[in-house]
Amino acid sequence: MADNSSLFATRGSISEIEEGRAFAPKFDSDGLVTAVVTDASSGDVLMVAHMNAEALAKTIESGEAWYFSRSRKKLWKKGEISGHVQRVVELRTDCDQDALWLKVEQAGEGACHTGRRSCFYRAVPLGKAGSVTLEFRDADKAFDPKAVYPDKA
Repeated sequence: MADNSSLFATRGSISEIEEGRAFAPKFDSDGLVTAVVTDASSGDVLMVAHMNAEALAKTIESGEAWYFSRSRKKLWKKGEISGHVQRVVELRTDCDQDALWLKVEQAGEGACHTGRRSCFYRAVPLGKAGSVTLEFRDADKAFDPKAVYPDKA
């Protein structure tokens, strides 16, 4: 694996960050940048994850999505256990380079560890006062997570 420091540019002026061609991601105080992941064909949001410099470098180099797990405090390749690998079709950064957008071809039947195609299977109803009750949307299970993730059984 290449040295990550040479892969990313040093952050310059606001104008250079917003209008320039240098890729200078802004990692937060934990060394992470947020990644929004969508299906390249449908545009559906599949998941939101985080990347550290190593995960981002591995993603760029391999063309497959790598992330950093905040809960497990470790690097992980999407699909390393499930086989539900994400092949990155396009990787974009936002205007101030503190968020990423991955357009992926999702292998397997879903991106969510709960067995669903997307991690966004519940809606928050709008325009209602008082306590909020989530509404399930497109929430059918696409696969059995116990069969795919044996350590979670």
